[in-house]
Amino acid sequence: MNKDYYALIMAGGVGSRFWPVSRTEYPKQFIDFFGVGKTLIQSTYDRFLKICLPENIFIVTNEIYSDLVKEQLPQLSANQILAEPLLRNTAPCIAYGSLKIAELNPNATIVVAPSDHTIANIDGFIESIEQSLDAASKNDCLITLGIKPNRPDTGYGYIQHTDYVLNTDTDLHKVKTFTEKPNLELAKSFLQSGDFLWNAGIFIWSAKAILNAFEKHLPDMYEIFNIGRSELNTEGEKAFINNAYFQCTNISIDFGIMEKADNVYVLPSDFGWSDLGTWASIYEMAEKDYVGNAVIPSEQVLMFDSSNCMVNVPKDKLVILQGLHDYIVVESNNMLMICPRNEEQRVKEFVAEVKSRFGNKFI
Repeated sequence: MNKDYYALIMAGGVGSRFWPVSRTEYPKQFIDFFGVGKTLIQSTYDRFLKICLPENIFIVTNEIYSDLVKEQLPQLSANQILAEPLLRNTAPCIAYGSLKIAELNPNATIVVAPSDHTIANIDGFIESIEQSLDAASKNDCLITLGIKPNRPDTGYGYIQHTDYVLNTDTDLHKVKTFTEKPNLELAKSFLQSGDFLWNAGIFIWSAKAILNAFEKHLPDMYEIFNIGRSELNTEGEKAFINNAYFQCTNISIDFGIMEKADNVYVLPSDFGWSDLGTWASIYEMAEKDYVGNAVIPSEQVLMFDSSNCMVNVPKDKLVILQGLHDYIVVESNNMLMICPRNEEQRVKEFVAEVKSRFGNKFI
């Protein structure tokens, strides 16, 4: 295993689309949605153990989740958990993590990935990551993984690539454009064109390449972190980072760097990826019965004249459903939500309404 390969796992989101199961105090990355005995962050960590040495895997999360990370990944040292004092999107956390790793190993090549995605084909995932790490270690480039689309999905960003490849040994294509979540007609045209991929939000680069990109495209942010780089991996790190984050703008790595840089490449990939952004994506990945019901867990749920439902309830609850078709039924912490599957986008509206009436008590 290459000692210069590192993983930076981003685990700071709140997952409000999965309310009431995912709440601010216990968001979706710390939940076992499929009843497999592992939470999403534990599964993500285990995948990277096949690529990186255990001491080379770092988690960046909101400081309010540091104890949850320690609880679910007790094998991590304190220095492997990067605690953000407040949410500032992906660019600051990647600047922080990349600079911290570079201080430990200037020759590091880093894969950055969210903690809450699922991968069906682990071998295919490892192959794509290792191919990208190898290319990034030898070339001054920024790599992102693009998922070959199988439908015109409006829930993902898209990456358009050219026919130009980094070299003949790889399938890494020069990126032409990034597009935010399109409408349905545009998504259909992307699918038909054949040169658009879903943006998986997984990045690979050398520490040198990404820090050069920050210095060029986000110079203010680079300076904020670089001025205190000697504090990283020391007892002074926490105080420095707490001060640094309050100076950072709220910006994603896509807007801040990937859409501006001229050395961005994408690897077309197909390894059964899902970002688990909605209950619909959970439903798609879950096992279903002969009439299309996905029930997690299934021991004490009885369904009569019901089909194509997504049901997620605690193991100790007896639930009887009759006459429901194409519904989401979710219960957690004595909070119940029942919603038509085709109106799932309203979950955020429900959360906002609950918050306006009851404050943060149920959020």
